[in-house]
Amino acid sequence: MKAQAIYFILSLTLLTGCKDKLAPVSPHAIQPLVVTEQTVFDTDDPAIWINNKDQSQRLIIGTDKEKGGGLYAFDLEGKIVAKYTDMARPNNVDIAYNFPYKNDTIDIAVVTERKANAIRIFKLPELTPIDGGGLKVFEGETAEEYNEPMGISLYTKKDSEPPVFYSIVGRKNGPANEYLWQYAFAANAEGKIELKLARKFGAYSGKKEIEAIAVDQELGYVYYSDETAGVRKYYADPVKGNEELAFFVKGDAKRDHEGIAIYKKDATTGYIVLSNQQDNSILVYPREGEPTNPHQHQLITTIPVAAIECDGLEITSVPLDPKFPKGMLVMMSNGKVFHYYDWNIIQTHIDKAQK
Repeated sequence: MKAQAIYFILSLTLLTGCKDKLAPVSPHAIQPLVVTEQTVFDTDDPAIWINNKDQSQRLIIGTDKEKGGGLYAFDLEGKIVAKYTDMARPNNVDIAYNFPYKNDTIDIAVVTERKANAIRIFKLPELTPIDGGGLKVFEGETAEEYNEPMGISLYTKKDSEPPVFYSIVGRKNGPANEYLWQYAFAANAEGKIELKLARKFGAYSGKKEIEAIAVDQELGYVYYSDETAGVRKYYADPVKGNEELAFFVKGDAKRDHEGIAIYKKDATTGYIVLSNQQDNSILVYPREGEPTNPHQHQLITTIPVAAIECDGLEITSVPLDPKFPKGMLVMMSNGKVFHYYDWNIIQTHIDKAQK
């Protein structure tokens, strides 16, 4: 049975008896080429791993976010090929490449474990934990919701010798300023990984929460969704300061704009993409901003998708196989699944909007 037919049946199952709870899917929605196998509890956030040494090895890494949930690895057909479970509510995940570890370099997935007040680090592709049980974050905060990590994105400062690896972590709640904490992390000769707080930064509206975070590695920016308020933009490198560079998306979403990711056409151009959660659509903005202002990001278009009330999404522009010749968009969807979309189809909608 084709993925589109499977998803149509799944959508009917989800919407029957709960029409007031879930946003309806547009009849014009883009359909996924692949719908993954179901997790146990509730999918939340995906990441895409491509082995730079052997690009035939590709995985979608995703979280199953309730207590007892975990980290899952899916192949390009949506099959579960590995998992690590019984975690204390994992939330968001991101990936870093060439992390120095025990006289070698490895690729890692870093996950927030909300009820453990920690982040977890896993070696890829095996999903083997290498963090000694977890690394505590937001230490010293007294309010319970202030020390519950949710969002995470990784930044590698490559112009340092050796490169510095950072995790930028958001939480369930926090103060009006210094909502995000950024940590440098490294492994010693024995493989023990330690965090070092590099800075606290980031404004917060107080309207909902900050979960989705994305780093533009090449341009050196970090974006995060201040849900129902807007998307905020800062420098990813702590030495460049804590000035807010942009605050956009204000009023463009139906309610929550959550998942955020970047499609890279080349080193400097592309798109910033967000999930418009209660509209079952994506919002698309220019990555490079406007010609006279790189920090001015105006809405290009809104594209309906079949993913239901998407929390997290991720994108790659790397050709993966004949189904995804210009890369793919991965979206969480209600129903304990992730969707894989062909970027070619999305690009067609963007091109039409820009004519």
